Amino acid sequence: MKVFVTGGAGYIGSVTTELLLNKGHDVVVFDSLERGHRSAIDDRATFEQGNLRDKEAICTVMQQTKPDAVLHFAAYALVGESMEDPGMYYRNNVIGGINLADAMQKAEINKIVFSSTCATYGQPDRVPITEDTLQRPENPYGESKLAFEKALRWYQDIHGIQSVFLRYFNACGATEKFGEDHAPETHLIPLILQVALGQREHISIFGEDYETPDGTCLRDYIHIVDLAQAHILALTGDHSGPFNLGTGTGYSVKEVIDMAREVTGHEIPAVIAPRRPGDPPRLVAGNEKAKTILGWKPKLDDLRKIIESAWQWHQEHPNGYED
Repeated sequence: MKVFVTGGAGYIGSVTTELLLNKGHDVVVFDSLERGHRSAIDDRATFEQGNLRDKEAICTVMQQTKPDAVLHFAAYALVGESMEDPGMYYRNNVIGGINLADAMQKAEINKIVFSSTCATYGQPDRVPITEDTLQRPENPYGESKLAFEKALRWYQDIHGIQSVFLRYFNACGATEKFGEDHAPETHLIPLILQVALGQREHISIFGEDYETPDGTCLRDYIHIVDLAQAHILALTGDHSGPFNLGTGTGYSVKEVIDMAREVTGHEIPAVIAPRRPGDPPRLVAGNEKAKTILGWKPKLDDLRKIIESAWQWHQEHPNGYED
């Protein structure tokens, strides 16, 4: 297939592009490089620089490249930032997404796999979280992702654009070539590894009085390669709608820190900080639908292996892609 990857210079997009190319697909990466990295784009891919907020640009590139399907990763994804500037998130994540859907319709491309998020659920009533859990986002980031999910449902009903929504839990890990490099960094594992690298003094634990076994929040950590494999599986078949992507197992913040200490051999000081507003005690995926319908099964779900892969990449790229 020829696959059009928006946000292919980002964390998940770069790894998915790598795996697509390894499987013999042609890949066109469309990225503004506003938050992605040029060196995170696999050399075997065709790169088209552009912004989804520029409707004419995306329509032109879509007409020129004529892909068979679209993998859509390009979005802003910082919860705190979305709370400070919700309009920016709606312009980029919703309007940019609609520009993409319009370009697909114009070019007669009828398959999209959308990078969504478990943030569309907000504070869930039950755990594990299944796809029919009530969606109540608690920030503009989650709301913007849900808004585009809803828009795609109408594009499917009216224009026949087959849409799959993959709702991620906590993406982590790395391949030998590509890893996680955000500015600012907000994800737990790379923040912990920055302490091991001597780039920050300690890791903050936001609350230790939650109703969990050790008092810290439980999260479902899924290896980036497993996420990428799910996207490739979602490209085939006639399925549509939402699928949760997680391992079905939760690890606490303290468990992740302890494992990173074992893997890195560093002390990694931790400091208890106040709770962050809106942090649910437990977020764990119910992934049976993805297993049954997509034929997907996470293979790299061991926490040690996840952190080992991330640690190897961060040691080789201590300054991220600036190296």
